[in-house]
Amino acid sequence: MTTQPETRTEPRATRASTGVATERGAGVSFFGAVFVVFRRQLRLAVRNPAWVVIGLLQPILYLTLFGPLLEPLASQLGTVNAYTLFVPGLLVQLGLFGALFAGFGLIGEYRDGVIEAERVTPASRTALLLGRVLRDVLQLLVQGVILIVLGLAFGLDGSVPGMILGLVLVVLVGAACSSASYALALTTKSEDALAPILNMVTMPVLLLSGILLPMTLGPAWLQTVSDVLPTKHIVDGVRAVFRGDFWSAATLWGSLWAVVLAVAGLWIGTRTFRRQNA
Repeated sequence: MTTQPETRTEPRATRASTGVATERGAGVSFFGAVFVVFRRQLRLAVRNPAWVVIGLLQPILYLTLFGPLLEPLASQLGTVNAYTLFVPGLLVQLGLFGALFAGFGLIGEYRDGVIEAERVTPASRTALLLGRVLRDVLQLLVQGVILIVLGLAFGLDGSVPGMILGLVLVVLVGAACSSASYALALTTKSEDALAPILNMVTMPVLLLSGILLPMTLGPAWLQTVSDVLPTKHIVDGVRAVFRGDFWSAATLWGSLWAVVLAVAGLWIGTRTFRRQNA
């Protein structure tokens, strides 16, 4: 690779934030600033779709390799169609763990000076977060639709309105996890610190939320522990709406916890962005 010292080049961080600075200087609104950040983040995702594929690969492998093992056990699991039980869990897994690792990209931007360049613009600190979260939500929405279509190909049989509502609940969970991940990344500013924290959280959540198998199969003490996790109720709620049970207790509790987590995650993320970028 050759260099041209006589050619004047714009620093990478400056180029990354030029859109925000320019449009804010022209009097762009709060939602305009959100769109500018969202558009830049979307371009980065399109140019490097590896993380989109990697995030979807694990649920697809579970669907392909683990799903067929559940078909003979459907009656023991309390359902007629094993995929109506299994696919909702995979969707929640996608929303939780796909969005929870979004903060690694923010650490890279911080190291490259992008966050520092955005900090000196008059853009709202909340807009800097929401633009990124919207990108993650759109990515999760596309991945969720692909997973549901693949589930239908494997034999998923459920309520179509329920699938749509279940996808909405998963998107809310994804927004919460994405916001929390960005807040944690901006606080730690290091992959070496962020990775063990996330791994410490994800494993108990995966095992105790009933994502792969319903917690009713476990002993009473394990069910009691899992009842403490909001994600367990969200998994039950998504499974209920997939069956078409829109007014069951599981649906109401799952919907409530999805909204609570989304509000809490966005509040924590916004507060952290404002404090760190003050």
